[in-house]
Amino acid sequence: MKFAPWAAVPLMLWSGATVAADYKIAMQSYLDTSIRAWATDPALVQAILAANAERAAYDQAMIDAADTAWRAEVGQADTPTITPVLNSPAADFLRTQVEASGGKITEAFITDAHGLNVAVSAPTSDMWQGDEDKFIDVFPVGPDAVAFGEVELDESTQTYQSQISVAIVDPASGAVIGTMTVGVNADALM
Repeated sequence: MKFAPWAAVPLMLWSGATVAADYKIAMQSYLDTSIRAWATDPALVQAILAANAERAAYDQAMIDAADTAWRAEVGQADTPTITPVLNSPAADFLRTQVEASGGKITEAFITDAHGLNVAVSAPTSDMWQGDEDKFIDVFPVGPDAVAFGEVELDESTQTYQSQISVAIVDPASGAVIGTMTVGVNADALM
């Protein structure tokens, strides 16, 4: 099934049961063929393990402070909270995947065990994902957890997208150590 560009398709069309089912099938296929292998990339795993060690003692107040600082820096020239998360080998890996997707992927980011961003392909609107379904429906569920988001307008990318979130697992222990979320351009996927 081929759809017209988003500008020509009413948003309510995407809520129809047939379209939603077709879109979920397309997302699952894209996850299996193009995204799943990223979750085992050593650069991502090592970045999350390092962040988990560095942030092990974070409490909710520290998480909130990091998130508040991130939000205040979005769009600013001085970004001491965002810059280290945006400029790292893991972030470079994510950016390479986004660029190689030919427009199918709008963004990609990984989080630590708290749900704080560890690496991003581009700045997200906030740092703490731990209070959102993309984290809640994946991290505590287990190594094979996957969550597919609804199609919606994403603030940070200004595109209609859905997000696919998966668990990142420590290959040494088999434990879930973080998550990866990939924003998929809804029109490019169908």
